[in-house]
Amino acid sequence: MTLSDFLSAFFGSNLIEIIAAVSGFICIFLLIKGNIWNFAFGFVQVTLYVWVFYQAKLYSDAGLHVVYMALQIYGWWHWSKHLATSTTVSVKSMSHKKLAVYSLSALLSAALLGSLMHTYTNASFAYADAFTTCASLVAFILMTRRYIVNWFFWIVVDIVAIGIYFQKELYPTLILYGCFLIMAIIGLYSWHKQYKAAQSA
Repeated sequence: MTLSDFLSAFFGSNLIEIIAAVSGFICIFLLIKGNIWNFAFGFVQVTLYVWVFYQAKLYSDAGLHVVYMALQIYGWWHWSKHLATSTTVSVKSMSHKKLAVYSLSALLSAALLGSLMHTYTNASFAYADAFTTCASLVAFILMTRRYIVNWFFWIVVDIVAIGIYFQKELYPTLILYGCFLIMAIIGLYSWHKQYKAAQSA
């Protein structure tokens, strides 16, 4: 694909996808800062992506974003109880045992969901889509619980998702997830630094 073809496909993309992508970028930027307002932009993003992913036959992703709608509300509520300042939240670490449990849960649930989607639907990239769905759900839960390790899950999810969205020609979303990958790395560094500073205080 040439640069001209890519730009043509990007600007010919659905406006809803572009708005969702921009909202997602703002959401992650605020999340890195530990700002509770990330959930407001996140709610806009995930609501619009239900439609985008359904149209692309990425049914696991579409279903995930329905769940995300509820989790955005839960995240706002939970963070509001743990604010270090008026808008930013304190973060915490996780034991290796808990990390292993969450990781295994993501893999097993992805295998099950992928099998169901492959057998009973015409879903595209059934297993890869199921993995990003289940791993994202785990990452989101860890994020709402303020665990630093959530960023490790997001990094893996973003790498797999980039491959899927390139194949599906969802170019605004592809660019968004490329930014997500970079921002997840920054977020991991930022939250770890914040945690170390709090421990030293």
